[in-house]
Amino acid sequence: MKINEWPIEERPREKLMLRGPAALSDSELLAVFLGSGLKGETAVMTAIGLLQSVGGLRALLEMPAGVLAEQRGIGVARSALLVAALELGQRYLQSELERTDVLRNPLMAGRYFQQRLRAHKHEVFAVLFLDTRHRPILFEEMFRGTIDGSEVHPREVVRRALQLNASAVMVGHNHPSGSREPSMADRAVTQKLKAALELVHLRLLDHFIVGDGEPVSLAKLGWC
Repeated sequence: MKINEWPIEERPREKLMLRGPAALSDSELLAVFLGSGLKGETAVMTAIGLLQSVGGLRALLEMPAGVLAEQRGIGVARSALLVAALELGQRYLQSELERTDVLRNPLMAGRYFQQRLRAHKHEVFAVLFLDTRHRPILFEEMFRGTIDGSEVHPREVVRRALQLNASAVMVGHNHPSGSREPSMADRAVTQKLKAALELVHLRLLDHFIVGDGEPVSLAKLGWC
């Protein structure tokens, strides 16, 4: 059956409008972007086949635009649409952070780190510099490689914070394996960074571990 022959409440676009985007499966959401399927297929069928072939939605959306365009049923126009949608989501999170006190909304801050770091294939340590009202000044990826005492340099974070006239920072790094379990190295880096910042009267508000699922807050664990 063609999608326009389905019951209205089961058609992806109509279902989205009636019940909200959370009611749609990954393949149904992707079908909304595809608009139509390959010859002899509905958009949902094409989306299901595409997700199965690449290993799921995350694997698909983490592809560079050029590689994404080469996938079954995508092409240049749809690749651009999907990449643009991802960037819109990131900019939305950033705009929300910019107009709120990050300290009162740590969940949003954690999700922002997640959006910025999850797709990296190697470990990246990033810093969110904040003003006196805990509003973002700048998000910067500062270190790459294994996160341990030899790779993360607290003095560089302090130097950059003073350059930007920041009053506090949040930091985060990703675990490419997908594990969200904090290591003892993560704890050691957090304590060194906190001590270095305190020497110049700056605060470390949180350290997020980004893997699969919700980011882990080291502040909630009492490590910050």
